[in-house]
Amino acid sequence: MPDPKYRQIAADLHRRIKSEEWPAGTQLPPEPRLEEEYKASRNTIRDAVKWLTARGLVSTQPGRGTFVNEQIKPFITTLSADQETGLGGGEGVAFTREATLQLMAPVTTVPRVEIQQADDEKAQELGVEVGTSLVSRHQQRFIDDRPYSLQTSFYPMSLVERGGLQLIQAISIEPGTVAYLRETLGIKQVGYRDMIRVRPPNDTETNFFMLPDDGSVAVLETRRTAYDSDGKPFRLTVSVFPADRNRFTINVGEVPDEVVNPTQGTG
Repeated sequence: MPDPKYRQIAADLHRRIKSEEWPAGTQLPPEPRLEEEYKASRNTIRDAVKWLTARGLVSTQPGRGTFVNEQIKPFITTLSADQETGLGGGEGVAFTREATLQLMAPVTTVPRVEIQQADDEKAQELGVEVGTSLVSRHQQRFIDDRPYSLQTSFYPMSLVERGGLQLIQAISIEPGTVAYLRETLGIKQVGYRDMIRVRPPNDTETNFFMLPDDGSVAVLETRRTAYDSDGKPFRLTVSVFPADRNRFTINVGEVPDEVVNPTQGTG
């Protein structure tokens, strides 16, 4: 059984976009011209364009027309922990390593450090009283000069009072806060729990990631709570990833140590 007319037209438009007959940023021909070219009704053309829009290939700008989107090479983040380092997606060292293995150029900004009071959610996740002082360390991440993720980590102020002074310094902690807290305070990360949700981006995220302001591109948020050898939480890391340029993998057991081709399965 042949595909519906709109799907046949959408497939041909997709082919023309992939062949760069219409490069990124190019405006598609207006509806009347497409109606004439494909001998189709206006509703059929609009259904074909909706099919392309739903797959992120084009975007319609009210009053201006429909334009071809730039096709972004996705970055693959491993959410599961590395057996040797205990690090997973959202960790600075792991981010840099994975981006480099995927032949991408990673950049992480110098942290913006603030002192905040724990709200109900953060207090519960870190096992502290509401209103407890927390250190927040916020960073932006770029790959090949494109914004790819936001990350904010929260630590109880008690860690600073015990000697973890670098937490309140606006510097990149090398080789990472996990190693720093282990060496400085003897806190060993033995595990972490990830809570993951998909949601619309807020205004700050829409602007930073340069997303469509209609909420058509969702973001994935991970909330990672790290635990020490006594089972006590000592760090909460909130990472935000736009769905149009990120893919995720979770490894269980013994799997080959290789980078998955990011174009596989994208259709």
